[in-house]
Amino acid sequence: MQGSLVLEDGTVVGGLVFGARKTVYGELVFNTNMTGYCEALTDPSYRGQILMMTYPLIGNYGVDPTTVESSEIQVTGYVVREACRTPSHPTSRMGLEAFLQQYGIPGLERVDTRTLTLRTRTRGTMRAALAVEGDNLDDVARTVRAMLFPDQARNLVAEVSCRGPIVHTGQGPLTFALIDCGVKKSIIDNAKTFGTVVQLPWNATSEDVLAVKPDGVIIANGPGDPAHPDVVRNTVRTARELADRHVPLFGICLGHQILGLAFGGKTNKLKFGHRGGNQPVKDLRTGRVYISSQNHGFAVDAASLDGSGFAMTHVNLNDNTCEGIVHGELPVMSVQYHPEAHPGPHDNTYLFSEFVARIRRSGG
Repeated sequence: MQGSLVLEDGTVVGGLVFGARKTVYGELVFNTNMTGYCEALTDPSYRGQILMMTYPLIGNYGVDPTTVESSEIQVTGYVVREACRTPSHPTSRMGLEAFLQQYGIPGLERVDTRTLTLRTRTRGTMRAALAVEGDNLDDVARTVRAMLFPDQARNLVAEVSCRGPIVHTGQGPLTFALIDCGVKKSIIDNAKTFGTVVQLPWNATSEDVLAVKPDGVIIANGPGDPAHPDVVRNTVRTARELADRHVPLFGICLGHQILGLAFGGKTNKLKFGHRGGNQPVKDLRTGRVYISSQNHGFAVDAASLDGSGFAMTHVNLNDNTCEGIVHGELPVMSVQYHPEAHPGPHDNTYLFSEFVARIRRSGG
Protein backbone atom coordinates (compact mmCIF):
# COMPACT_ATOMS: atom_id res chain seq x y z
CA MET A 1 0.00 0.00 0.00
CA GLN A 2 1.19 3.48 -0.85
CA GLY A 3 1.26 6.13 1.88
CA SER A 4 2.36 9.67 2.59
CA LEU A 5 3.94 11.68 5.36
CA VAL A 6 2.21 15.07 5.51
CA LEU A 7 3.89 17.89 7.47
CA GLU A 8 2.47 21.18 8.71
CA ASP A 9 4.91 23.18 6.54
CA GLY A 10 3.32 21.75 3.38
CA THR A 11 5.85 18.97 2.78
CA VAL A 12 4.33 15.72 1.47
CA VAL A 13 6.58 12.67 1.08
CA GLY A 14 5.42 9.40 -0.43
CA GLY A 15 6.41 5.89 0.62
CA LEU A 16 5.19 2.35 1.27
CA VAL A 17 3.00 1.54 4.27
CA PHE A 18 3.96 -1.38 6.51
CA GLY A 19 2.50 -2.47 9.82
CA ALA A 20 -1.09 -1.33 10.39
CA ARG A 21 -2.94 0.19 7.44
CA LYS A 22 -4.44 3.33 8.97
CA THR A 23 -3.93 7.10 9.11
CA VAL A 24 -2.55 8.67 12.28
CA TYR A 25 -1.65 12.16 13.46
CA GLY A 26 1.13 13.28 15.81
CA GLU A 27 4.36 15.21 16.23
CA LEU A 28 7.23 14.19 13.94
CA VAL A 29 10.53 13.64 15.80
CA PHE A 30 13.75 11.82 14.90
CA ASN A 31 16.08 9.45 16.73
CA THR A 32 19.76 9.03 15.80
CA ASN A 33 20.37 5.58 17.33
CA MET A 34 21.80 2.89 15.06
CA THR A 35 20.25 0.11 17.19
CA GLY A 36 17.59 -0.20 19.85
CA TYR A 37 14.44 0.23 17.79
CA CYS A 38 12.51 -2.20 20.03
CA GLU A 39 13.33 -0.09 23.08
CA ALA A 40 12.51 3.15 21.25
CA LEU A 41 9.16 1.91 19.94
CA THR A 42 8.08 0.93 23.47
CA ASP A 43 9.48 3.95 25.33
CA PRO A 44 6.49 5.80 26.86
CA SER A 45 8.26 9.13 26.33
CA TYR A 46 7.33 8.82 22.61
CA ARG A 47 3.59 8.85 23.32
CA GLY A 48 1.79 11.03 20.76
CA GLN A 49 4.76 11.18 18.39
CA ILE A 50 5.53 9.87 14.91
CA LEU A 51 9.06 8.56 15.27
CA MET A 52 11.54 8.74 12.40
CA MET A 53 14.84 6.83 12.55
CA THR A 54 17.88 8.42 10.91
CA TYR A 55 19.73 5.10 10.53
CA PRO A 56 18.80 3.78 7.07
CA LEU A 57 18.07 0.09 7.81
CA ILE A 58 15.73 -0.81 10.66
CA GLY A 59 14.47 -4.26 11.68
CA ASN A 60 17.42 -6.42 10.64
CA TYR A 61 17.69 -8.21 14.01
CA GLY A 62 13.94 -8.60 14.48
CA VAL A 63 12.09 -8.17 17.77
CA ASP A 64 13.17 -9.68 21.08
CA PRO A 65 10.31 -9.32 23.62
CA THR A 66 12.80 -9.13 26.50
CA THR A 67 14.13 -5.79 25.22
CA VAL A 68 10.86 -3.86 25.33
CA GLU A 69 10.51 -0.97 27.79
CA SER A 70 6.74 -1.09 28.39
CA SER A 71 3.69 -3.25 27.76
CA GLU A 72 2.97 -1.91 24.27
CA ILE A 73 4.31 0.13 21.36
CA GLN A 74 4.01 3.77 22.41
CA VAL A 75 4.75 5.69 19.21
CA THR A 76 1.83 6.86 17.08
CA GLY A 77 3.57 6.08 13.77
CA TYR A 78 6.97 4.95 12.52
CA VAL A 79 9.04 6.27 9.58
CA VAL A 80 12.19 4.58 8.22
CA ARG A 81 14.29 4.51 5.08
CA GLU A 82 14.14 0.74 4.74
CA ALA A 83 12.29 -1.82 6.87
CA CYS A 84 14.02 -5.21 6.84
CA ARG A 85 11.68 -8.04 5.85
CA THR A 86 14.09 -10.92 6.67
CA PRO A 87 15.49 -10.37 10.19
CA SER A 88 18.20 -12.63 11.53
CA HIS A 89 19.00 -12.99 15.24
CA PRO A 90 18.78 -15.96 17.64
CA THR A 91 16.61 -14.06 20.13
CA SER A 92 14.19 -12.63 17.56
CA ARG A 93 10.59 -13.79 17.91
CA MET A 94 8.97 -11.75 15.12
CA GLY A 95 9.76 -9.18 12.45
CA LEU A 96 9.32 -5.44 12.75
CA GLU A 97 6.18 -5.36 10.58
CA ALA A 98 4.48 -8.07 12.64
CA PHE A 99 5.37 -6.15 15.81
CA LEU A 100 3.73 -2.98 14.48
CA GLN A 101 0.68 -4.94 13.31
CA GLN A 102 0.30 -6.54 16.74
CA TYR A 103 -0.27 -3.13 18.31
CA GLY A 104 -2.04 -1.44 15.41
CA ILE A 105 0.77 1.02 14.59
CA PRO A 106 1.40 2.13 10.98
CA GLY A 107 4.84 2.53 9.48
CA LEU A 108 6.12 4.22 6.33
CA GLU A 109 9.28 3.15 4.48
CA ARG A 110 11.14 4.11 1.29
CA VAL A 111 11.32 7.64 2.68
CA ASP A 112 14.30 10.00 2.34
CA THR A 113 14.83 10.28 6.09
CA ARG A 114 18.07 12.21 5.64
CA THR A 115 16.29 15.10 3.91
CA LEU A 116 13.44 15.01 6.42
CA THR A 117 15.87 15.10 9.34
CA LEU A 118 17.62 18.14 7.90
CA ARG A 119 14.24 19.82 7.41
CA THR A 120 13.25 19.04 11.00
CA ARG A 121 16.54 20.42 12.32
CA THR A 122 15.92 23.64 10.40
CA ARG A 123 12.18 24.01 10.95
CA GLY A 124 11.87 22.27 14.33
CA THR A 125 9.55 19.44 15.29
CA MET A 126 6.31 19.61 13.31
CA ARG A 127 2.76 18.39 13.49
CA ALA A 128 2.35 15.60 10.98
CA ALA A 129 0.20 12.79 9.64
CA LEU A 130 1.06 9.37 8.32
CA ALA A 131 -1.67 8.92 5.70
CA VAL A 132 -2.57 5.79 3.76
CA GLU A 133 -3.54 5.36 0.14
CA GLY A 134 -7.04 6.62 -0.60
CA ASP A 135 -6.98 9.53 1.84
CA ASN A 136 -7.59 13.03 0.50
CA LEU A 137 -4.21 14.62 1.22
CA ASP A 138 -5.63 18.15 1.10
CA ASP A 139 -8.04 17.22 3.89
CA VAL A 140 -5.22 15.54 5.84
CA ALA A 141 -3.02 18.65 5.47
CA ARG A 142 -5.82 20.90 6.75
CA THR A 143 -6.26 18.67 9.79
CA VAL A 144 -2.52 18.74 10.48
CA ARG A 145 -2.37 22.53 10.34
CA ALA A 146 -5.42 22.95 12.57
CA MET A 147 -4.57 20.42 15.28
CA LEU A 148 -2.71 21.06 18.52
CA PHE A 149 0.57 19.35 19.33
CA PRO A 150 -0.18 16.18 21.32
CA ASP A 151 1.55 17.59 24.42
CA GLN A 152 -0.87 20.54 24.28
CA ALA A 153 -4.04 18.60 23.54
CA ARG A 154 -3.64 15.67 25.93
CA ASN A 155 -2.28 14.71 29.32
CA LEU A 156 0.15 12.17 27.90
CA VAL A 157 1.57 11.32 31.33
CA ALA A 158 -1.83 10.10 32.52
CA GLU A 159 -2.11 7.91 29.41
CA VAL A 160 1.09 5.96 30.10
CA SER A 161 1.24 5.83 33.90
CA CYS A 162 0.19 2.81 35.94
CA ARG A 163 -3.30 2.88 37.48
CA GLY A 164 -2.36 1.65 40.95
CA PRO A 165 0.63 0.55 43.05
CA ILE A 166 2.86 -2.20 41.63
CA VAL A 167 5.56 -3.81 43.80
CA HIS A 168 8.82 -4.93 42.17
CA THR A 169 10.85 -6.98 44.64
CA GLY A 170 14.53 -6.11 44.46
CA GLN A 171 17.86 -7.50 45.61
CA GLY A 172 18.96 -4.88 48.13
CA PRO A 173 17.75 -3.53 51.48
CA LEU A 174 16.30 -0.21 50.30
CA THR A 175 12.74 0.68 49.38
CA PHE A 176 12.10 3.13 46.55
CA ALA A 177 8.83 4.79 45.71
CA LEU A 178 8.74 5.46 41.98
CA ILE A 179 6.32 8.06 40.65
CA ASP A 180 5.43 6.65 37.25
CA CYS A 181 5.16 9.39 34.63
CA GLY A 182 5.88 6.88 31.87
CA VAL A 183 8.72 4.87 33.32
CA LYS A 184 10.99 2.65 31.25
CA LYS A 185 11.36 -0.91 32.49
CA SER A 186 15.14 -0.45 32.57
CA ILE A 187 14.88 2.24 35.26
CA ILE A 188 12.98 -0.16 37.48
CA ASP A 189 15.53 -2.91 36.76
CA ASN A 190 18.45 -0.66 37.73
CA ALA A 191 16.75 0.49 40.92
CA LYS A 192 15.98 -3.13 41.86
CA THR A 193 19.69 -3.85 42.21
CA PHE A 194 19.56 -1.68 45.34
CA GLY A 195 16.16 -2.67 46.71
CA THR A 196 12.43 -3.02 46.21
CA VAL A 197 10.59 -0.57 43.95
CA VAL A 198 6.98 0.44 44.60
CA GLN A 199 5.62 1.92 41.37
CA LEU A 200 2.93 4.58 41.98
CA PRO A 201 0.64 6.49 39.58
CA TRP A 202 1.64 9.92 38.26
CA ASN A 203 -0.94 11.65 40.47
CA ALA A 204 0.06 9.97 43.73
CA THR A 205 -0.07 12.44 46.63
CA SER A 206 2.79 12.98 49.03
CA GLU A 207 0.76 10.98 51.58
CA ASP A 208 0.49 8.08 49.11
CA VAL A 209 4.26 8.16 48.63
CA LEU A 210 5.08 8.41 52.33
CA ALA A 211 2.74 5.49 53.07
CA VAL A 212 5.26 3.27 51.26
CA LYS A 213 7.89 4.33 53.84
CA PRO A 214 10.48 4.83 51.11
CA ASP A 215 14.17 5.39 51.67
CA GLY A 216 14.12 7.46 48.50
CA VAL A 217 11.79 8.52 45.70
CA ILE A 218 12.45 8.31 41.95
CA ILE A 219 10.42 10.60 39.68
CA ALA A 220 10.49 8.85 36.34
CA ASN A 221 10.70 9.81 32.70
CA GLY A 222 7.60 10.31 30.59
CA PRO A 223 6.06 12.11 27.63
CA GLY A 224 4.73 15.58 27.00
CA ASP A 225 5.02 19.00 28.55
CA PRO A 226 6.15 19.04 32.22
CA ALA A 227 4.18 22.26 32.65
CA HIS A 228 0.88 20.67 31.60
CA PRO A 229 -1.70 21.96 34.12
CA ASP A 230 -2.60 18.46 35.35
CA VAL A 231 1.04 17.57 35.94
CA VAL A 232 1.68 20.86 37.77
CA ARG A 233 -1.39 20.36 40.00
CA ASN A 234 -0.40 16.82 40.89
CA THR A 235 3.15 15.58 40.27
CA VAL A 236 4.93 18.92 40.67
CA ARG A 237 3.04 19.62 43.88
CA THR A 238 3.85 16.19 45.28
CA ALA A 239 7.54 16.62 44.44
CA ARG A 240 7.71 19.93 46.31
CA GLU A 241 5.91 18.56 49.35
CA LEU A 242 8.28 15.59 49.53
CA ALA A 243 11.31 17.85 49.15
CA ASP A 244 10.06 20.09 51.95
CA ARG A 245 9.96 17.01 54.17
CA HIS A 246 13.59 16.22 53.25
CA VAL A 247 12.71 13.00 51.42
CA PRO A 248 15.58 12.00 49.08
CA LEU A 249 14.47 12.59 45.48
CA PHE A 250 15.98 11.53 42.16
CA GLY A 251 14.43 12.92 38.97
CA ILE A 252 15.10 11.33 35.59
CA CYS A 253 14.25 13.09 32.30
CA LEU A 254 10.67 14.36 32.81
CA GLY A 255 11.30 13.88 36.54
CA HIS A 256 14.21 16.31 36.24
CA GLN A 257 11.92 18.88 34.66
CA ILE A 258 9.26 18.31 37.32
CA LEU A 259 11.78 18.99 40.07
CA GLY A 260 12.87 22.18 38.32
CA LEU A 261 9.26 23.36 38.22
CA ALA A 262 8.71 22.34 41.85
CA PHE A 263 11.38 24.82 42.94
CA GLY A 264 10.10 27.73 40.89
CA GLY A 265 12.08 27.08 37.72
CA LYS A 266 10.84 27.22 34.15
CA THR A 267 10.95 24.78 31.26
CA ASN A 268 10.98 25.43 27.53
CA LYS A 269 10.40 23.35 24.43
CA LEU A 270 13.52 22.58 22.41
CA LYS A 271 13.56 23.17 18.67
CA PHE A 272 13.89 19.50 17.77
CA GLY A 273 14.78 17.82 21.06
CA HIS A 274 17.46 15.32 22.02
CA ARG A 275 16.71 11.77 20.92
CA GLY A 276 19.48 9.24 20.50
CA GLY A 277 22.29 7.37 22.20
CA ASN A 278 25.22 9.67 21.46
CA GLN A 279 24.60 12.94 23.33
CA PRO A 280 27.78 14.32 25.02
CA VAL A 281 27.22 15.50 28.59
CA LYS A 282 29.83 17.11 30.84
CA ASP A 283 29.79 16.57 34.59
CA LEU A 284 30.75 20.04 35.83
CA ARG A 285 31.89 18.64 39.18
CA THR A 286 34.61 16.43 37.72
CA GLY A 287 35.11 17.76 34.20
CA ARG A 288 34.48 14.29 32.79
CA VAL A 289 32.44 13.95 29.58
CA TYR A 290 29.93 11.12 29.29
CA ILE A 291 28.09 9.83 26.24
CA SER A 292 24.43 9.59 27.13
CA SER A 293 21.12 8.19 25.92
CA GLN A 294 18.40 10.84 25.67
CA ASN A 295 14.77 11.24 24.67
CA HIS A 296 13.21 14.58 25.52
CA GLY A 297 11.71 17.63 23.85
CA PHE A 298 11.74 20.04 26.82
CA ALA A 299 14.55 21.40 28.99
CA VAL A 300 14.95 23.18 32.31
CA ASP A 301 16.01 26.83 32.09
CA ALA A 302 18.98 26.78 34.47
CA ALA A 303 18.91 30.55 34.96
CA SER A 304 15.34 30.31 36.26
CA LEU A 305 16.63 28.26 39.22
CA ASP A 306 18.86 31.06 40.53
CA GLY A 307 18.19 31.45 44.25
CA SER A 308 16.43 28.08 44.51
CA GLY A 309 19.34 26.31 46.18
CA PHE A 310 20.16 24.25 43.08
CA ALA A 311 23.45 24.13 41.25
CA MET A 312 23.79 22.79 37.72
CA THR A 313 25.87 19.61 37.69
CA HIS A 314 25.70 18.54 34.05
CA VAL A 315 25.55 20.38 30.73
CA ASN A 316 24.90 19.22 27.18
CA LEU A 317 27.97 19.96 25.05
CA ASN A 318 25.94 20.24 21.84
CA ASP A 319 23.70 23.12 22.90
CA ASN A 320 24.68 23.95 26.53
CA THR A 321 21.26 22.99 27.90
CA CYS A 322 20.93 21.90 31.53
CA GLU A 323 21.40 18.16 31.96
CA GLY A 324 21.55 17.84 35.75
CA ILE A 325 21.00 19.69 39.02
CA VAL A 326 21.62 19.06 42.71
CA HIS A 327 20.30 20.92 45.74
CA GLY A 328 22.81 22.40 48.15
CA GLU A 329 20.90 21.53 51.33
CA LEU A 330 18.15 19.05 50.50
CA PRO A 331 18.80 15.44 49.33
CA VAL A 332 17.50 16.20 45.84
CA MET A 333 19.22 15.49 42.52
CA SER A 334 18.14 15.00 38.93
CA VAL A 335 19.43 14.40 35.42
CA GLN A 336 17.84 15.15 32.07
CA TYR A 337 19.19 12.05 30.33
CA HIS A 338 18.78 8.30 30.89
CA PRO A 339 21.30 6.66 33.25
CA GLU A 340 19.75 3.23 32.64
CA ALA A 341 20.86 3.56 28.99
CA HIS A 342 18.82 0.93 27.19
CA PRO A 343 19.54 1.35 24.37
CA GLY A 344 22.76 3.28 24.63
CA PRO A 345 26.06 3.61 26.48
CA HIS A 346 26.45 2.43 30.07
CA ASP A 347 28.60 5.38 31.16
CA ASN A 348 25.96 6.85 33.43
CA THR A 349 24.72 4.02 35.65
CA TYR A 350 26.88 5.55 38.41
CA LEU A 351 24.04 8.00 39.02
CA PHE A 352 21.95 5.32 40.72
CA SER A 353 24.85 4.67 43.10
CA GLU A 354 25.20 8.41 43.66
CA PHE A 355 21.52 8.62 44.64
CA VAL A 356 21.88 5.68 47.03
CA ALA A 357 24.90 7.36 48.63
CA ARG A 358 22.82 10.53 49.03
CA ILE A 359 20.07 8.49 50.72
CA ARG A 360 22.56 7.02 53.19
CA ARG A 361 24.08 10.39 54.00
CA SER A 362 20.60 11.68 54.78
CA GLY A 363 20.05 8.84 57.24
CA GLY A 364 18.04 6.50 54.98
